[in-house]
Amino acid sequence: MLAILEKDFESAPTALTDVPGWFEDWEQSFSRFRPASELSLLNRTFDQPIHVSDAFWDVFQTAMWADEFTEGLVTPTVLDAMLEAGYNQPFESMQKYQINSILQTSLEIPPLSMVIADHSAQTINLPRGVRLDFGGVAKGWCAHQAVERLKEQGPCLVNAGGDIAISGSQSNGEPWLIGISNPFKEESDLEVIHVHRCGIASSGKDRRHWNRNGVFQHHIIHPQTGSPAETDLLRVTVIAPTVMEAEAAAKTVFILGSQNGLEWIEDHSDLAAVLILESGEIIHSQRMQSYL
Repeated sequence: MLAILEKDFESAPTALTDVPGWFEDWEQSFSRFRPASELSLLNRTFDQPIHVSDAFWDVFQTAMWADEFTEGLVTPTVLDAMLEAGYNQPFESMQKYQINSILQTSLEIPPLSMVIADHSAQTINLPRGVRLDFGGVAKGWCAHQAVERLKEQGPCLVNAGGDIAISGSQSNGEPWLIGISNPFKEESDLEVIHVHRCGIASSGKDRRHWNRNGVFQHHIIHPQTGSPAETDLLRVTVIAPTVMEAEAAAKTVFILGSQNGLEWIEDHSDLAAVLILESGEIIHSQRMQSYL
């Protein structure tokens, strides 16, 4: 996590010191890897309404929006499929990227409509067989919330593991310069984009991948197959009005593949994307040209 705040006053460092605490609190709510988190407790309780915190409810609503926006391609009900693919611990703890275990062909992904949410009581009821993982939706939400809190102090940028929220132009009116890393050459940028108020997110299989029984696996599940998405894309970076929109869009394009994904991006006038194919080919959407 990286937070940058432009401010001439001495209080700027003080404001930034609060950011790690915010993320720790959010991690304790949304992480599936923490047994005592709100999400883990919910995932262990079936057929019973559970009251959740305001932050958790907001992230759940964001996940519902993403599911509708992407027509079910980005949905939080993929947890069991992710576990089946082998993603059962924090990625940095997965050693040697090799897992040996019984592998099912695929899992049927339950629709989000099976989850019962009561707005007035702020409760969530998971039917048996449905468990949630907020994943990138929560990460983008956290970056957005941090910027919303910091922007009263001055222009700011928050990078939460590659999900970037930007409050607006720099104090001198200039854009922020954000490098898109080169997946084929470590520690170098493929290109640099010039952005003002926006959200940026990337999705791909160039980093979070492993082998299971000798089969390549990655963490982005295609809900229609219940398995890691088969796609000709290596990575997708999207610029959107908010980082939550960018996160949902990047995953959607990645799952759809280069041809259908580019068509999907072009159909959304407020989105721009860079598509990096496995072959090494780079494709820019029409609107991305204005950011280069």
